[in-house]
Amino acid sequence: MSDRPVFVIGCPRSGTTMLQLMLHSHPRIAVPPETRFLVPAYYRRRTWGDLRIDQRRRALAQWIATDRSTKFRELKIDKDEFVTQVMDGPGSLGSVFGTAFRMYADRFDKARWGDKRPSYVKQVDLLLRLFPDAQFVHLIRDGRDCVASLKEMPWYTLDSFHAISTWAEAIDAGGRLKRTLPEDTYYELRYEDLTDDPTTELKKLCHFLDEDFSPSMISPREAASVAVPQHKVWHSNTHGEVIRTRVGSWANRLDEWEIALGEHMLGDRLESMGYELSGAPKPAKEHVIACQKTMQRRRASRMRKHMRDRLNRLREPSPIAAMLTSRQRALAGLPQQRLEVTESV
Repeated sequence: MSDRPVFVIGCPRSGTTMLQLMLHSHPRIAVPPETRFLVPAYYRRRTWGDLRIDQRRRALAQWIATDRSTKFRELKIDKDEFVTQVMDGPGSLGSVFGTAFRMYADRFDKARWGDKRPSYVKQVDLLLRLFPDAQFVHLIRDGRDCVASLKEMPWYTLDSFHAISTWAEAIDAGGRLKRTLPEDTYYELRYEDLTDDPTTELKKLCHFLDEDFSPSMISPREAASVAVPQHKVWHSNTHGEVIRTRVGSWANRLDEWEIALGEHMLGDRLESMGYELSGAPKPAKEHVIACQKTMQRRRASRMRKHMRDRLNRLREPSPIAAMLTSRQRALAGLPQQRLEVTESV
């Protein structure tokens, strides 16, 4: 059986929390609430120094376990035990992160862990550096529904131009991943298909993950009480049955100018994903220009961050890749032992 990490990715408000819970409801997979330590610590990796040195590894583990920004508390694992296991584990950045997720899976006596964060769709390259055996599940939803839902979120403070750009970026990133990653590494499914026929779609997903399908995945209400923090009221729908009431609701939730602009800017992408356009009139020129400028600024910001990361890769103080799962250990030339320990729990 597989012990590869599973990452749920996609545009925000595309149903990734629902899919997280479906996966968490599988008897062998544990997917925790969103944390905030993996990406920040990766970009700050030179700060922690050589993680083959015990004190350096301890410092990183303590930061993850105690800094309020990391949301480590959502994992509900013992801080001291986490630091101890990191100290006893391999000296690589991915191994430190993987230890936290593995301990979360151990809480439920599960052999395999996952993670969910929509923005990961644009950070798969760094995730593969950390977890070279990872699998990625990209959940795609009608961009107009995503834009409408983003606008209603209490935490979303940007405008509709940014919301449109966010969906375009996720689809473009997914297209690159589909072209470049192996078939056993990247998988796409549509929110609309998943909610319309969850049994069929989850069986296909389980085949990709090399897992047996479990009927418990279809109704993940119990998992919601564990894997979705109560303060995240915008995920309240995940505490009920899988429903389709919000599919296509963009028509009543977006203003006319937003529909016109969205279909103009996203039309080709929408149609390539199987979504029909409404035939909205041509948008105002000033809206098109504003959206194009937003996309350009966001693209330039991503490029600057990417270039800084490429430079940092030349001066990394310690190994990056995790050495915990069977395939990770094989890639690192280590003996196969972790999978046996996990399966015996």
